[in-house]
Amino acid sequence: MSKDLSINVHHVTRVEGHGNIVVDMKNGVLQKAQLDIVEPPRFFEAMMKGRSFLEAAMITSRICGICSLGHQMTSLKATEAALGLEISEQTEILRKILVHGATFQSNVLHALFLAAPDFLNVGSVFPLVETHKEVVLAALRLKRLANDVGEVISGRAVHPITCVPGGFTRIPTEKELMQLREKLFKEGLPDADFALNVLASLADKIPPFERETEYISLYSEKEYGLYDGDIFSSDAGLLPVDKYLEVTNEFIVPHSTSKHAKFNRSSYMVGALARFNNSYKMLRPLAKEAAAKLGLEAPNHNPYMITLAQIVEVIHCVDDTIELIDKLLDNGLKEEKPNQEITRYGRGIAATEVPRGILFHDYTYNRQGLIEKANCIIPTGQNLANIDDDMKKLVPEIVKESKDDITKKLEMLVRAYDPCISCSVHMLDVQFIE
Repeated sequence: MSKDLSINVHHVTRVEGHGNIVVDMKNGVLQKAQLDIVEPPRFFEAMMKGRSFLEAAMITSRICGICSLGHQMTSLKATEAALGLEISEQTEILRKILVHGATFQSNVLHALFLAAPDFLNVGSVFPLVETHKEVVLAALRLKRLANDVGEVISGRAVHPITCVPGGFTRIPTEKELMQLREKLFKEGLPDADFALNVLASLADKIPPFERETEYISLYSEKEYGLYDGDIFSSDAGLLPVDKYLEVTNEFIVPHSTSKHAKFNRSSYMVGALARFNNSYKMLRPLAKEAAAKLGLEAPNHNPYMITLAQIVEVIHCVDDTIELIDKLLDNGLKEEKPNQEITRYGRGIAATEVPRGILFHDYTYNRQGLIEKANCIIPTGQNLANIDDDMKKLVPEIVKESKDDITKKLEMLVRAYDPCISCSVHMLDVQFIE
């Protein structure tokens, strides 16, 4: 028997603002399956015009609370590229530590606070306080540890204050770094391993859905590409970061106030699973062991597995942060001043991996050191077309299931991508209209 189905999820609270899931099927034929984004523009790029190179990173960190560090790092790199500012090895290592902290904080909160309740059939993280208290406490400890990383290295956990073009206004002390290393080793690694075991025990709850797509991320031959690297496409290979417009190809769709993106296919994926698929060989040994324990192999084409890839990255980031601190201590800390000797004016383009995917900032400066033009391409926007394509394949595959099961799987699909909003802990309100 042919089936009619109409779904309106109003509003989805896991994006930067407001969005709706809309599905329409008539006589068994899918008419529509999409994520409508109805949030009005925020005009950060317009806000940047006329601003000094010293202000840019402080402004763009406000694009997102969870990803404030990622926006600041990308902004600093774009400014430095535009103005010809060279940074020291010490500055680069400190920045990599910050990116690691931001990544494992966001990943563990998504996996244990936002995704795990679905696997355990509860409506939010709050019932887990009673039934799975240690899971909640481990996530909170890892979040606190990431806050410690931010406070020690950049002066503040959210919206860093010591990171500036050309370096840092304050260098952490040897004692601070040694104390941070001890916490990472004695608390961070055990808690990350505990989170891994929790997700391994829940892995059989992940829906067995697959859709091969194009995976895009940063890639480096030196390390797992988070702070720096070239653009890598699973379809096209390596491209320089300054070719990002040829990769993202933003376009407008009627159902979204956020632009969509595509490269070699109708959509592509960014984020933890894209990074895992493209850069698996660069993971630290502990992270590869974690992937094996989760049964996660590269390439993986199930978007629900993003959550497992995030936990693999938690292990990688905590472990690699310890090594980076050791390198700083072995080299000896230097009281460096930020290098703000401008050698050129013009355009600078940079990319960093934030938890939800590859982030691009592109600035053009005039000879007064003021921004004339700015462009920022956000990971969530790059994933939107891919979410739509996933839904178009998923709905016909599960249409014979109960309404409750269809509802849950659509919710889980959106949650898997972890669209960027820090306070997205509400259930989706799904209504079926016959």
